[in-house]
Amino acid sequence: MPIDLRIYPDDCDAFGHLNHAAFVRLFERARWDSLAEGPGMDAFQQASAWPAVRRTSVEYLAAAFPGDVLRFEQLVTHVGRTSFTMRQSARRLGDDRLLAAAEFVFVCVDRKGRPVPVPAVIRGLFGSEGGDGASRLTVHGVELSVAVEGEGPAVLFIHGYPLDRTIWAHQVAHLHGARRIAPDLRGFGRSDAPDLGYSMATWADDMAGLLDALGEDRAVVCGFSMGGYVALEFARRHPARLAGLILVDTRAAADSEEGRRGRDAGIQLVRDRGAGAIAEQMLPKLLAPATAKRRPELVAQVESMIRRTPVAGIAGALAAMRDRPDNRPLLPTLEVPVLVLVGAEDAITPPAEAEAMVAALPGAELRVIPDAGHLTPVEQPEAVTREMAEFLRRAGGV
Repeated sequence: MPIDLRIYPDDCDAFGHLNHAAFVRLFERARWDSLAEGPGMDAFQQASAWPAVRRTSVEYLAAAFPGDVLRFEQLVTHVGRTSFTMRQSARRLGDDRLLAAAEFVFVCVDRKGRPVPVPAVIRGLFGSEGGDGASRLTVHGVELSVAVEGEGPAVLFIHGYPLDRTIWAHQVAHLHGARRIAPDLRGFGRSDAPDLGYSMATWADDMAGLLDALGEDRAVVCGFSMGGYVALEFARRHPARLAGLILVDTRAAADSEEGRRGRDAGIQLVRDRGAGAIAEQMLPKLLAPATAKRRPELVAQVESMIRRTPVAGIAGALAAMRDRPDNRPLLPTLEVPVLVLVGAEDAITPPAEAEAMVAALPGAELRVIPDAGHLTPVEQPEAVTREMAEFLRRAGGV
């Protein structure tokens, strides 16, 4: 529910800028205005509960001045028994520039400060994305949203940039005979998005910690695009826990100098203009031309997924990809079954990249998926699930 608020001189400091303390007050005002336009500002009082702030993270991206009108958007990303997490953004209407992004964790308490259940009315407020059966698990001090389905040997799905775990929806629903584990990486989807702490090593260790939390010693690790970089880092750091590897539309080589400069430009772009600018930049490259033409609803789905990704997660991922190691020397050392999948029309990590990995991996299998660009699991989900299921059977149910 967007809320528009005007900046007045008494919101600003001596230099005429909206200061950080005033920004926090405006975030709070936007929350209360959302309540006023919805169930009423007394919704918490009626439930004998009060939302106490437990944690706040705010990223200030650009200055605001008197007379500016800011549009505040609120999104509840998680509702627990007594706590809920809300992301808010502030964008200037005049130039649509993202000025600040914040994440607030609230605990509902009674008049004596004791935790109480989140009021039912709040569970449906602010466009909450809940209700998909995902769980929240704390790993290394960060709450990760994770979907877990089925029983059997564990398969861990790691999504790419700047997406979330829903790219694996078909595989999680239909890859029977395995325990399918699909988390949102820190910084993405409905997981926490801290301002710092992004690297391939951090994500790989998060995945090991997630397996610990779920009681799994080993897993087949399946990584798409950036998730493939994380999967290879997992193989480097936690080899005893790797039962098999599925690499989807990814590469082993590190960024070139030109690629690193592109990552830096992307960081500046997202900080200046927000996730929407990244969506505009990436959408033409993600899908095969025929897919984009025939399936506008899929284009809209992917665009929405990118636009709701936190700025901190996008910027952190770009820096992590820029600084990732060259994984080509790692490939010949891997002694687990490996499947490499790639879309025949992948313009970001083309089939030649997949062929180079297979040539270096002992006994790896390559499958090129027709009529797919970079987003193979989304463009051709049935074919990808079928190839994965056959690989797991050939590998002996690893």
